[in-house]
Order: sequence, then C-alpha cells, then structure tokens
Amino acid sequence: MMKRTRIKICGLTRESDVLHAVQAGADAIGFVLYANSPRAVTPQRAGELARLLPPFVTPVLLFVNASAAEIAAGLQAVPNALLQFHGDETPEQCRTAARPFLRAARVPVGDGARGFDLLEYAEDYADAQAILLDAHVQGYGGGGIAFDWTAFNWSHPQLNASARLVLSGGLTPANVIDGIRLVRPWAVDVSSGVESAKGIKHPELIDRFVAAVRQADAT
Repeated sequence: MMKRTRIKICGLTRESDVLHAVQAGADAIGFVLYANSPRAVTPQRAGELARLLPPFVTPVLLFVNASAAEIAAGLQAVPNALLQFHGDETPEQCRTAARPFLRAARVPVGDGARGFDLLEYAEDYADAQAILLDAHVQGYGGGGIAFDWTAFNWSHPQLNASARLVLSGGLTPANVIDGIRLVRPWAVDVSSGVESAKGIKHPELIDRFVAAVRQADAT
C-alpha cells in the first residue's frame, strides 16, 4: 500500500492562500502567532482564516516562547488547533498547555547537524505528537535553508520517522522528493518554498509542491 505523506503549509496570511492550499490537498495549515515573524498574524486573524478550513484539515498555531496568556488567546480564537512550539520551550512548558502539540527541533545547518542528538531530543519531548525538524536559522523558522538530511539514521526505531517526524526547513518543489525518499517522514512542512514574498503564497508553487510530494510517495 502506498504511503501518503501528509502536507502542512505554514505562515499563511491571506484567505486566497488558505483556500488554494486546501484545494491543492494540504492536510494542515499553519498560522504564526509570533509577532517578530514577517508571517505573523494576530489570534483574531488566525481565527478568521481558520474558519475557512473544511473538516479534516487541521489548523496549527505556531508559538515562539509564548506566555500562557498568549497561548490561551490563540486557542480561544482557534479552539480546535494543534499547537506548534518553535522556540526554547521545555517539555514541561509544552505539557502545561494540556493540548496536543508538535515540537520543533532546530537542527544546526552544515556540519553542526551531526552533533545534534536527535534521539535524546525525541525522548525529551516524548509527549509531542510529532517532532518537526527545522533548520536552526535566525528568526525561528521560515529561513529557506535546509539542514543536512544525511546526518541522521532515519531508520532508527526510536525516531519512528514514518509516524512521528515532520520534515521541514528549506523544502521546495525541487527538493522535497529527495527529502521524502531519504527520511520517509510522516509529514512535510513548507513555508518559504511556496512563497512569492514572505507571508504571500504562490498558487503554482503550492501545486508543484503537492505534486512533488505525491510523486515521492509513488516511488
């Protein structure tokens, strides 16, 4: 049976982009609730956009070192959201929200990736629904830079890549096939790779990205 890699598109700010991403086949839509990001939206705006999502397309709220009040405001606006912690949150801080969450692992780029203990990280955040693998760049994600995908043993049973890893960081329609073939993750997450400008998604790039994921699944 062919595996279907799930697709999350992150950093959306416009109704037209949300609707096109859903039509193209996205499984999850990410809204950035981090004020310093060029893709940031307010909780109210995230709620407006999330109401466009049909059943079985998951809204994801991305936080970076947010306070409990900020997380509560996001959940009030988008009650059915999956949380994504993308800063320096401890396992306890992630659990405090008492909601299902993704934990981003900010993997060093270049040779530094091989010094990152992904097995330990996955164990520390064992309560996370998934570990999202992103490149460690300034600004907490969306930098368009990939880490070294050959730095880890993706078949290690402790990683459980096909059920618990989300590949992110510098993915584009041109390289996502290679990433999926190497890692075989549960899902892929794209932001800058389908943009014409930060926070502005490009419909053709979204279509090409989704098509590339499906091509990778078929091989």
